[in-house]
Amino acid sequence: MPIVTMPKLSDTMVEGTLVKWVKNKGDKVEVGDILAEVETDKATMEMEAFDEGTLSELYVAEGGTIKVGDKIALILADGETADTAPAAQSTPIAEKPKTSAPAATTPLALAPRAAAPATTGRTKASPLARKIAATRGVNLSSIAGTGPGGRIVKKDVENAPAGGGGGVASPATPSIRAAHGIAGEEKIIALTGMRKTIAERLLASKTQIPHFYLSVTMDAGPLMVLRKELNAMAEKDGGQKLTVNDFILLAAARAAAEVPKINAAYDGDAIIEYAEVNLAVAVAIEDGLITPVIKKANTLTLREISAQMKELAAKARGKKLKPEEYQGGTITLSSLGGYGIDSFLPIINPPQSFILGIGAIIKQPVVNEQDQLVVGHRLVISGSGDHRVVDGAVAAEYMNALRRLVEKPALLLL
Repeated sequence: MPIVTMPKLSDTMVEGTLVKWVKNKGDKVEVGDILAEVETDKATMEMEAFDEGTLSELYVAEGGTIKVGDKIALILADGETADTAPAAQSTPIAEKPKTSAPAATTPLALAPRAAAPATTGRTKASPLARKIAATRGVNLSSIAGTGPGGRIVKKDVENAPAGGGGGVASPATPSIRAAHGIAGEEKIIALTGMRKTIAERLLASKTQIPHFYLSVTMDAGPLMVLRKELNAMAEKDGGQKLTVNDFILLAAARAAAEVPKINAAYDGDAIIEYAEVNLAVAVAIEDGLITPVIKKANTLTLREISAQMKELAAKARGKKLKPEEYQGGTITLSSLGGYGIDSFLPIINPPQSFILGIGAIIKQPVVNEQDQLVVGHRLVISGSGDHRVVDGAVAAEYMNALRRLVEKPALLLL
């Protein structure tokens, strides 16, 4: 009698929203069948069955939010009945409900309410929270914990001001609504789990990581010429066409292998220098963005990295990514060139220490080596670095290695 529980579909997931039941109550289920679509803190993903039988009971309504490990369904093998299910089961829901979640399920709120801190005895805090507090100089006794029983956890310390304490900060939106109201055709859009995670992670990144920035203008003319030649060959042979980003992806990964200090992360009392270059690439999806990861990107050929990127992007937009396909990135690339953006300075994707912002290739007048005014193709690539890990000289070395590969793209074919 397999009990189906909410799986942990991402490394930071603590709860999930059951977006849609794919199987109905009473359906036969085989191993590998898709039971439901679940929204995690990073993406909407498909939940597979690991047992076969009949889907006897559904304990969570569509739209309901439930913690990782809690029961969501019951599968019965031939000859079993629901009467023999464990006594501590949840109350089954009606078949395929479309309205509210069951009473036992707590819906997502705009902000968690901070539990009162312990008033007697030793302050309750997780080991990681204590470590972060010691590093940032935060007084644990003045923080309201949001963990079980008022226990102080990592996010409580991260949300507290350095050198002080205080409860979890209230989000700006509710106070704006309270102070000004909502007028005209304006509407309130509830945050999805993904949107909340983006907000929390980027706020933490921008406020806790000492960012520094640098930009390089590159000659993209040779890249455009080589791409045109390779795509003409591919058209004759029936092969895949290459995008500008394919060249930049491979160049970014190869440059990171040349300058390994850029491919690193801050770990409190140490710096982790990764052995592999796992390139995370920002992909815009309907309710936010996600960064699928091309593993060992520096070891791939141009066509291999192109094929992997196309496959991962399609999976991301179709909400088919598996956790291992968006976890483990060591350096991130974000491109807005396709949107006509000349240049931008992206926010670091923690725990990584470097992110690239790729602008559009622009035709503009330039002076060549013969001091002649000609039409050139120029590309601005910017980098944002974590100054705890990366010094300016290291970042400059990396950006110059990247420029060499972009301006001499034939090196990428070797």
